[in-house]
Amino acid sequence: MLSDLLISMPPGFMMMLAALPIMALPHHARQVAMLVAIGASAFSLTAGAGDHWIVSLMGFELILYRADHLSLPFAIVFHIAATLNVFYGWHEKRATDHVAGIAYAGAAIAALHAGDLVTLFIWWEATAVTSVFLILASGTQRARRAAMRYLIVQVLSGVLLLSGAAMLFSQTGTLEFAAMELGSIGTWMVFIAFGFKAAFPLLNGWLQDAYPEATVVGTVILSAFTTKLAIYALARGFAGTDLLIVIGCLMTAFPVFFAVIENDMRRVLAYSLNNQLGFMVVAIGIGTELAINGAVAHAFAHIIYKGLLFMSMGAVLYRVGTVKASELGGLYRSMPWTTVFCIVGAMSISAFPLFSGFAAKSLIMSALGYKGLVAAYLVLLAASAGVLHHSGIKIPYFAFFGHDGGHKVKEAPFGMLLAMGLASVLCIGIGSLPGLFYSILPYSLDYNPYDASHVVGQLQLLIFSILAFTFLMTFKFYPPELKSTVLNTDWLYRRVAPVIGRPVLAGVMAVWRSFVVALAGYRDMVLDTVEKVMHAPIAGPTVPGKAVMIQTMLLAIILAVGYLVAG
Repeated sequence: MLSDLLISMPPGFMMMLAALPIMALPHHARQVAMLVAIGASAFSLTAGAGDHWIVSLMGFELILYRADHLSLPFAIVFHIAATLNVFYGWHEKRATDHVAGIAYAGAAIAALHAGDLVTLFIWWEATAVTSVFLILASGTQRARRAAMRYLIVQVLSGVLLLSGAAMLFSQTGTLEFAAMELGSIGTWMVFIAFGFKAAFPLLNGWLQDAYPEATVVGTVILSAFTTKLAIYALARGFAGTDLLIVIGCLMTAFPVFFAVIENDMRRVLAYSLNNQLGFMVVAIGIGTELAINGAVAHAFAHIIYKGLLFMSMGAVLYRVGTVKASELGGLYRSMPWTTVFCIVGAMSISAFPLFSGFAAKSLIMSALGYKGLVAAYLVLLAASAGVLHHSGIKIPYFAFFGHDGGHKVKEAPFGMLLAMGLASVLCIGIGSLPGLFYSILPYSLDYNPYDASHVVGQLQLLIFSILAFTFLMTFKFYPPELKSTVLNTDWLYRRVAPVIGRPVLAGVMAVWRSFVVALAGYRDMVLDTVEKVMHAPIAGPTVPGKAVMIQTMLLAIILAVGYLVAG
């Protein structure tokens, strides 16, 4: 039966299969077909926990479909994000975003259900190959360069993953994707591979470099899957690794300063995304059941509210043509619904009570408190205040309020408004009904975020952060919004690498050309000598010298292979 076939298929696989055929469909039929494919993929989740598709290939046992308590919440929110993206991009008649988006989402969902490292690698690389088209679709020179840099980093991550998997197999005799401990070269390679996709410090430049260069729809899609897939992989493979606490604290802290001075609003959100990933990484490093629940809850909520913020800025870019803070302002008059939805996203990411960020972030802060990690707690507390500044206040203030940019535009298209409206409902629903939200988390949880200490403490943080922002703006201490390009670790390969690499590459190519010329000279000399010998008068029919030499070489190769096989 069809239902049995769908249940046995890995979730996301149906979305991958549907990607190319939908390209040939008319626009509205294409959107409907994508929703059907997402629904079929979601139906596969009803198979429940367990290993549902195991394949033996060349002596290896590959688990193509494994489901458990950790994969389920990620799978749910990935399907939600894919659905919202279909609605958000309904106005876009060009097929590129839709085909790449549905394939990318499908690959990410399939990767969640990989039970072995080889299957994970296949889908890991599939996310890279499919997502790069969302950046290339912008069609600008900046986008093309950013896309190539993005692809190099993502493929490098996959190469590290596969190399680490090979080393682990040689040591343990298994490819199962399970908990690992840092200690061998193989586990370190897998760890760094995950770190690239999770945008660890010094490995994060690709995120701020590439995401803002994607199309209006593409940036929203990109924000949902790649980094959260890495968070899932870290939670499965390296939960309880103390090093992640240090890495996560750095991730929460350093993007705040870049976000404050950045002028491009989508780039601000990219820095903010990096900051929010840090909270999840810290929770995974703690490794307790409460902390893992917090990491998963935060990833779930973050996909929705960060997608909502990217949607709102995408709507502004679609109508105004720019998301530079220095060129915006006053849009609340012409885009009132987009303004409201942006504020909902801003309040969610800032963890206001009754919004999703509060329900998720409270779990992580409590896990830190129970473990007595005071220094990490203070770092995340300060980072929370920074989040309010650069995403909670800066995004809505400079885009929709602040000075009047003089733009008289239409409200966002209906599909955009529908997607933003649904995301807003989810943000408020998660924050208002946390018990229902907690029921899908990996571990059973008896937790109430709305006790006096949590609510009062968070409100104090928010109120003082708002007062600080008001003070800085009133007395003109806040960094002005300037037309500029802010570089972070991508400076290493956007500025330093070309300066150093081009002369080195030119030298290597010069040596290579000399080697090829010399080799060609020796080849011609040998061929001329053989040809002279072969042209000597002999009885009977003759064969051209080059043909004889080629046949002789082939015979020698056959004899050598035969000797090795016989030996």
